[in-house]
Amino acid sequence: MKLLHSLMVAIAFAVLAPSAYAQSYPNKPIRLVCPFPPGGAVDIASRAVAHELTQLLGQPVTVDNRPGAGGNIGADIVAKSPADGYTLLMTTSGIMGINPALYSKMLFDSVKDFAPVSMLVSLNNVLVLHPSVPAKSVKEVIALAKAQPGKLTYASSGNGTSIHLSGELFKTMTGVDMLHIPYKGSAPAVTDLLGGQVNMMFDNIPSSLPHIKAGKLRALAVTGAKRSQLLPDLPTIAEAGVPGYDSYVWFGVVAPAGTPPEIVAKLNAALVKTAATPAFHDRLTAQGYDVFSSTPEQMAASIRGEIAKWGKIVKASGAKVD
Repeated sequence: MKLLHSLMVAIAFAVLAPSAYAQSYPNKPIRLVCPFPPGGAVDIASRAVAHELTQLLGQPVTVDNRPGAGGNIGADIVAKSPADGYTLLMTTSGIMGINPALYSKMLFDSVKDFAPVSMLVSLNNVLVLHPSVPAKSVKEVIALAKAQPGKLTYASSGNGTSIHLSGELFKTMTGVDMLHIPYKGSAPAVTDLLGGQVNMMFDNIPSSLPHIKAGKLRALAVTGAKRSQLLPDLPTIAEAGVPGYDSYVWFGVVAPAGTPPEIVAKLNAALVKTAATPAFHDRLTAQGYDVFSSTPEQMAASIRGEIAKWGKIVKASGAKVD
């Protein structure tokens, strides 16, 4: 009889424990891993999200920059962290959807090793040139690249990022030969672009916008299907001479696989509130982001869709990272 009672108590505790744990969550600081360096578009969004979550959850949410390998290093850290809700990843569609096709060896599985929480923002990229490049339009860039095969250089925030693949898609669709120069993040890439060490970049709008406004970079077109509200006079690359071209990126939060559903639900509710907060919305839209939120299920479906879409593009481009 005592054995039966002990067994029933154990079963009851096992059923109630996750719920009780979720009710007390969070009771210590949360780490939000940003897999790119400070100053870039992912870092800007990460810090804005961390600020809002700190207010909503009542515990400090700190940003931990872990750049490298197109975001894979930071993502792998989170994939292998305890599934307790205290280590999260600000991920991107590039990390989740492009990297699996681009890298011959992946340390994690985009679908199996993470618990999606919510997508939060999306971004157009913008084609920007150093002023010394003698091209004033997309068609002139194509002509210049065809006249000097392999001579024009384009920077990216790392192999496998949307910035890199925007360039690869451009090369594939126009038949030009340009040299890719990867960096460990958007900020150092833009620094070298400003210094003239590289010729151009398909950068996320937030990190290049101040330099475009200051006249230090020449903006030619945006990469998405629609024009940017912040750069309304710029055509899309499709409008500017490459019909069908469309490349954009989204950022969102994931937790390690196995994180209790109750904690994922609590985090999702906080992120949905974050996206709806006027200060957050206005702060990020002013920098070129489109702000939104999603359910975990919608984010999971989007990840699977990105893998299918970019796998074909990477294969067609021949891009590969060993």
